[in-house]
Amino acid sequence: MTKLYLFSPPDPPKGGLNSIYNFTSLQGGRGIFRLVKIKSLITFTFLLINMLQVTAQYKGDQCIVKSEFIYQPGEVSFPSCHASTIVQTEKELLAAWFGGTAERNPDVGIWISRYRKGIWSKPVEVADGIQHKDKRYPCWNPVLYNTGKEILLFYKAGPSPSAWWGELITSDDGGKTWSQPCRLPEDIIGPVKNKPLLLKNGYLLCPSSTENEGWRVHMELTSDNGRTWERTPALNDRNTGAIQPAILFHSGSRLQILCRSKVFKVLSSWSDDNGRTWSELTPIAIPNPNSGIDAVSLMDGRHLLVYNHLKSGRNMLNVAVSENGTDWLAAVLLEDDQEGTEFSYPAVIQTADGLVHITYTWNRKQIKHVIIDPSKIQSIALLGEEWPR
Repeated sequence: MTKLYLFSPPDPPKGGLNSIYNFTSLQGGRGIFRLVKIKSLITFTFLLINMLQVTAQYKGDQCIVKSEFIYQPGEVSFPSCHASTIVQTEKELLAAWFGGTAERNPDVGIWISRYRKGIWSKPVEVADGIQHKDKRYPCWNPVLYNTGKEILLFYKAGPSPSAWWGELITSDDGGKTWSQPCRLPEDIIGPVKNKPLLLKNGYLLCPSSTENEGWRVHMELTSDNGRTWERTPALNDRNTGAIQPAILFHSGSRLQILCRSKVFKVLSSWSDDNGRTWSELTPIAIPNPNSGIDAVSLMDGRHLLVYNHLKSGRNMLNVAVSENGTDWLAAVLLEDDQEGTEFSYPAVIQTADGLVHITYTWNRKQIKHVIIDPSKIQSIALLGEEWPR
C-alpha cells in the first residue's frame, strides 16, 4: 500500500536509497521549510508585480506606430539642435529645426530634412543669419506651412528673442530648393513657433508673440501668403507672461489658442471672429514648466496636445486629448527620464491618411519623430498635477 505524504521526504541516509527512512508526521520539518520558502517567494513575487503595476507611469504606447530619430549625430556638422517644425507636402513630409554649436551662437542656421517612403534624407542647411562678411546672427524657431502651391518657411534671425525679426523663404518644388530670404515688415514676426491655420475667409492666421516688452501674445494675419500683413494688439499684459500660442478650431468659426506661460499652467483664450479679438487668457488644468507646446484639431473632432506634464524641468514629454479643449485626458507618455534630460518644443500635425506626426527636441542633440494612430489612443483621466500611474 502506497502512502501519500503532505511534505517531501527528508534527505536519504548515508546508506543510500535502499536504507530505511524514519518518517515523522511532518517529515522532519524539511518539507515545512520548503513549503514556507515557496509560499514566501510566491507572495513576494505577487507583491512586486503589484508594486510595479501601481507605480509605473501610464504609457498608452499601443497607439505608437513608429518612433525614430531624423538623423544620427555623425551625419550632421552641428552638435546642438532645437525647435523643430513639420509639414506634409504632396508626396512626402518636411521637417526643419535650428542647429549649430548652441542656441544663440551666430553659427546657428535652419536645417531641413525630407521624409519619403519611410526614410529621412540627410539634413541640409537652407537659411542662415549672415548679414555681411563680418556679421552673422543666429537663427531661431522655423515654422513650415504648405499653401498647396508652395512651401513657406518662416524663421527668426537676430541676437536674441527680444531683438530678433521675422524672415521668410519659399519653395515651389516641395522643399528641394529655396528662395532668397525676405525680411518680414517691422513688428511682424510670423508664426513664432507653431503652425498657422488657414481660415474659411482665406486669411492665414499666424500665432505669434514677442519678448521685448514682457511675454505677450498676439496674432498676425496675411491674405496673400506673407506679402501683406495685419496684426492684432497684444492679448495679455506683461504680468501674465505668455508666448508661443497653438491654434485649435472648434465648431462653427470658434477658435482657441493654448499658450506657454510663466505661471506653471497652460493658458487658453477663445475667439469668435476669425482671430481678430480674443478672450482673456485663463489657465486650464494642464501644467506648464515654461516650455513650448503644440496642439492640433483632429479629423474626428478631438483635439490633441503635446507638452511637458511637469511644473519644472523638461524630462517628461506627454500627449493629452480633449473633446472640448478644456477638459483633457492622458493619452501617451512619449518620454520619461531623470531630471536634467530634455525632451521639448514639440510640433504636431495630422496627415491626410489620418496619422499624427510629432517631432521634438531630444536632449538638444537630435530631433525625434513619432507617428501615432489616433484611433488607437486609449485615454485615461488626469487626476491632479501628476501624470497618472
